[in-house]
Amino acid sequence: MTCDLEPASPGRVFRVGKGPDPWAYPDWAKAGDDGTFGNRWDDPESSYRVLYACSQRLGALIETLSRFRPDPEVVTGLAAIEGEDDETVLPPGYVPASWFTTRLVGEGTLTGRFADVGHGRSLAYLRGALAARVVHYGVTDLDGAAIRSAAPRRFTQEVSRFVYDCTEDEQQQFAGIRYGSRLGDEFENWAVFEPGHPAERQTSQILSDDPDVVAAFGRFGLTLVDG
Repeated sequence: MTCDLEPASPGRVFRVGKGPDPWAYPDWAKAGDDGTFGNRWDDPESSYRVLYACSQRLGALIETLSRFRPDPEVVTGLAAIEGEDDETVLPPGYVPASWFTTRLVGEGTLTGRFADVGHGRSLAYLRGALAARVVHYGVTDLDGAAIRSAAPRRFTQEVSRFVYDCTEDEQQQFAGIRYGSRLGDEFENWAVFEPGHPAERQTSQILSDDPDVVAAFGRFGLTLVDG
C-alpha cells in the first residue's frame, strides 16, 4: 500500500548512546513485557527496532538528559520543607558523573526517504487511514500535538508500524519517521527503522564541560554530582 505521507530527507544527524557503539540497535532481551523498548515510535509487533537521532547535536543531548529533569511536583514539595536538615535532601535534577563514562555521541549521515508525520498533509492522511485507532485510543484529534506527546504511546507505535508497512513499487516506501521534538521546535528528530544506519559514522566522548552539555544542564537546571 502506497501512503500519501509528506517525505523528508535527514542528512547529518547525532545520537547519544552507550559505548562502544552508540549506533547499535537495542538488545531484544531488554524489551519490555509489551515487546517494545518503551519509546514513541517502537514497533508494537516487535519485528523491527528503531534508532532515535537528531539533526542538532544539542538536541540529541537534550533528548537524552531530559530524563533527569526535576519533576515539578518534587520541586514544589522540597521547597515546602522547612528545617535545619534541608541541605541533606538530595536535590532533584542531579546527574551522576558516571553517566559521562558510559555514553558517547555518534554522528553520521542518514539517507533515504522518511515520513514527516507532523506535516499537515501527513496528519490529514493518517487521520483518515487510522480513524478507527484514533477512536480506540480516545485521541481527541490527530493533530501535531497528538503526534508529539498527547497521544498514548501505544497509538504512536501503531503509527510507526503503519508507516513501516507502506510500500511503493513493491519496495518499502520509508526508511523511518521525521518528527518534531516535544522539547523544542528548534530540534528535528528522526526514528530510523531497522536495519537502517547512517553512513560516515563517527563517535566522540562527552565531557561535562562540553558547551552543549553546559547548555542542556542550564536549560533543565541540572546539577552534576559524584556517583
